[in-house]
Order: sequence, then structure tokens, then C-alpha cells
Amino acid sequence: MPGSSETSTGERFQRLVELMARLRGPDGCPWDRAQTFDTIKPYTLEEVYEVLDTIDARDWPALAEELGDLMLQCVFYAQMAKEAGYFTIDDSLDAINEKLLRRHPHVFGAAEAETPEDVKKRWDEIKAAELEEKNRARETLLDGVSRSQPALAEATQISKKVAAVGFDWETTDHVIEKLHEELDELAQARRKPREAGAAGERAEALEEEIGDILFVIVNIARHLKVDPEQALRKMNAKFRRRFARVERRLSEQGKSLQEASLEEMEALWEEAKRET
Repeated sequence: MPGSSETSTGERFQRLVELMARLRGPDGCPWDRAQTFDTIKPYTLEEVYEVLDTIDARDWPALAEELGDLMLQCVFYAQMAKEAGYFTIDDSLDAINEKLLRRHPHVFGAAEAETPEDVKKRWDEIKAAELEEKNRARETLLDGVSRSQPALAEATQISKKVAAVGFDWETTDHVIEKLHEELDELAQARRKPREAGAAGERAEALEEEIGDILFVIVNIARHLKVDPEQALRKMNAKFRRRFARVERRLSEQGKSLQEASLEEMEALWEEAKRET
């Protein structure tokens, strides 16, 4: 039974830290010793999505395991930082503990917050003040938004930051109007000449217009208080389920996807939509 051992949580975490230090040590693992901050980044992103997958599946034993994998990523970075003299895992733990204390004055201080909305408002106010202090050392407002994260997450953070300083549409309807405007511009880009000399220019225009559309959709999601990443993940999962039904139905008819006509697949798709 998890948690039944006499070993404390702190001791277990310390063991993880020590194991990572051993793996990175002179007599440790050649693979672990060869890694850098940059080479580990893809694994971190992979672990984050695996955590999200287990939550979507409501697979709690798997989530426990995946959270362990994610914690390993944090300890891995901290060990490399310690070796380089940047910081230690203690600094990371101190930072998050202090942040939780600072941003929950209604729990650890004299402030009051009766509802989740009150808490969110207070959290945002404190965070904004902290960001303002940090931004004094930056050249622009968006310097603090990482360029290395997935584009959808980056767009979401950018839109939130500029909206916080008043650079935003007044209503959701205005953002939707902007979406229609961008769709019209995409249609115009599609009508550009297809001659060999203009092919590159046309491709660049199409890419730019698709980017504009995606960015506007992120802003629509923000206005509607919808997480675009989660919305897209759920759509992907729904599409997977429905297309798997199409494949199964074709298999029952003795056909492969390659043998089926578009009309047959669309009919089965509509059937799958009714069933899910």
C-alpha cells in the first residue's frame, strides 16, 4: 500500500535527489552524465503530456507513476544546475514554498477571500505586482514568455500578458469578427497566382494567415475562459475514438481504409458521431 512505509515523504524525496546525483557522478550512468539542459527538454515535454493523458483516462495508478517521472525531470535539471553552480533543488523548493505563502495571504495572513473567484482575483493581483517588478529588468513585456514551449501555450501566455495591460478586444464578439476577417484574408491568399516564381510567396502568405487565424482562436478561447490546449486535446481524443469506429466498421465489412470510398467513410463517420 503506497504510503504505508515508515519512511517519510522528505526522506523519499531526498533519496530521489541522491539517486540522481549518483547517476550523474563519476561512477554513474554514461547516458545520464552526457545529458544537458537542452537534451533533456524533449523528455520533459513528453512526461508532461503523459501526465495529462493519464488524467484524461482517469488512470490514477498510472498518474502516480507519471508524476514520479515528472518529478525526476525536476531533480535532473536541479542536479545539473548544482553541478554548474547555478542553484540547487533547495532553491527551487524554497522558491515555490515562498510563492505559495505569498500568494495565499487569505490562508497564511490576514487577508480575506471567501470564494474561488476572490482567491483568483487576489492571486492575479499579487502575480501582476510580482511581474511588474520583474519586468523592470526586461526590455519588453513579453521577454518573460518562453519561446521554446509549444506554440499554443506560447500564444496563450502572450495573449494573457498583453490583455492584462489593456491591449485586448472589448468583447468576445469583436474577437469573432476578427476571426472572420482573418478567414477572408486566408481566402485571398489562396487566390494568389500559382506560377513557379510566385509559389514561395504564396506559401509564405498562407502560412502567415493560418498563424493569424490560430492566434485569434487562442484569444477567443481566452475570452470564453476555455483552455485551448485542453480543448484541442479533447477534440483529438474524440476524433481518435470516432475514426477507430470507422476502421472497425470497415473491417467488419471486409474492407480496409484504402479500399473504402470517401462516401463510405463519411457515412460511417456520421454513424460514429451519433454513437459517441
